Formats: sequence, structure tokens, C-alpha cells
Amino acid sequence: MLRVRNLHCGYGSLRVIRGVSFHVAPGETVALVGANGSGKTTTLNAVAGLLAPWEGEIRIAGRDTTRQPAWKNVFNSAVLVPEGRQIFGDMTVSENLEIGGFRNPGRDVVIEDVYERFPRLRERSHQLAGTLSGGEQQMLAIGRALVAKPKLLLLDEPSMGLAPLLVRRVFKAIEELKQDGVTVFLVEQNAVAALEIADRGYVLETGEIVVEGEASDLLHNPEVKRAYLGKGYKEVWE
Repeated sequence: MLRVRNLHCGYGSLRVIRGVSFHVAPGETVALVGANGSGKTTTLNAVAGLLAPWEGEIRIAGRDTTRQPAWKNVFNSAVLVPEGRQIFGDMTVSENLEIGGFRNPGRDVVIEDVYERFPRLRERSHQLAGTLSGGEQQMLAIGRALVAKPKLLLLDEPSMGLAPLLVRRVFKAIEELKQDGVTVFLVEQNAVAALEIADRGYVLETGEIVVEGEASDLLHNPEVKRAYLGKGYKEVWE
């Protein structure tokens, strides 16, 4: 579903990503984890079409999308849930969902599916999105993406700014998407939460992938813990 080869990209003259390669098979949930500043969001922005790569190749569902703008990637059924959620706060929950399905003539049916998945959104359907809690806003951001019927769902830091209880709720929802066959590429600083629901994972350190493998193995890999948290990781990883 997604294949990235030898990706190099950055900002201005600053090279952030150096030769990154990875893939996501249909139906998989794959996590890209790493410490803050390791280049996770930069990688995802390149995949989503928000940042033009300097070198390398990106293919989504077999198509070369290396230098496609983000709006064209939506038509390739790759949808991004951005960092910080970026919902339309002065519009209602239902209006946000309708915007997500602007190109989907059957959006009413899919919106109903989203409400089934996230009952709290149904309860808040006529409420301004900006008045929702952080967890509810994250559910809305994911729901808005689902209304577009993506084949590939790109998630950027879905746990950011959420209390631990809400983090568990959001990751449970992501796990249910995997069970429903949605392909998910998850960029996340919370490595433990991400790897607990992923099939496979990649660890990014200073713009390079340093470890990859089955998610269950990465959770207990001392090198992953060192790369992610540095010295003293034992006190805070578990």
C-alpha cells in the first residue's frame, strides 16, 4: 500500500531525513516512532505530499506519488490526520464530517458508520467542534478522515496533548480500524502505545531508521529503548 525508498528531504538547506526506506502492506498497522525532533513528522509530510522530497521515491497503492501535491493524494485514497488535529472549530461536528466526505457521494452512510464507531460524536453532532475535549477532537479528526474512505490512513501524533485515559481510548479506536482492515501508517512519539497496537515498527533517530522489525519484538529491544530515550530509559519506558 505504501513504499518509500531512499527518502531525503528537509527545509531550506537543512537535511532532516537521510535515506529512509520502509513499506506498509495492505491491512497492516505500521508505526514510525522516535524521540521528539527525530524527523517523524517530516517523513509523514513527505508521504502526504505536504513536503517535496529532495531524493527518493514514494509509491502509494502502486502509483508514483513522489512529487504529487497533497490534494492529489486524497484522490489516491491516502488521507492524513495531521498533528494537532486541525479541525474546523467554528463548525459543528457534523459539518466537519461532511467536509471530510466532499468527494464521496455516499458520505451519509459513512458518517453514520463514524457515529457508530465514535458514539460521543453523535451526541455532539450539532456542537461546535472547537468546544469539544481534546480526546473528542481527535476522534473527530480521525472520523473526518474516515468519511473520505481512505485505503491508507496517515496518523500524525494522535496522542499529543491527551491525558492517559484519552490516549487509551484513541489507540483503542486505531486498533479497531486495523481489525476492520484499514491500512494505517502511524507516526507517534509514544512508542509503547504505538507498538502495542502495530504489526511492525520502525525507529527513527536523527533522520535515519536505526531499527525495524515486528512491533512486539521492538517493545523489548534494548537498542530501541536507547535510541528512543537515551541513557536512563529503564526508569520511564515501562
